[in-house]
Amino acid sequence: MANKRSLKRSINAICGELFSEGVAISVYYNCDKQNADTLLRTIMRMHSDYIMRISHPEPGMSGKKYFKKLISDFNNSVNEVVDYMKNLHA
Repeated sequence: MANKRSLKRSINAICGELFSEGVAISVYYNCDKQNADTLLRTIMRMHSDYIMRISHPEPGMSGKKYFKKLISDFNNSVNEVVDYMKNLHA
């Protein structure tokens, strides 16, 4: 398990890249403004949710198991956002 600081840095970097890609899609592609705003809000919400989950782990669950599940959930969320981006400008 990585320490909390490096995990937060990774989440910040990935969400930052997703956000900048979302802004680029909304600016350079002819897509619906409401869908682009929804995408950006989803990325911001995802970022804050996972940062809070790192800072406040669930009680009663072992740390290794908790963070393994958190990383898996984050990867699934990132894949969903990337799929949404593909559909947004396709």
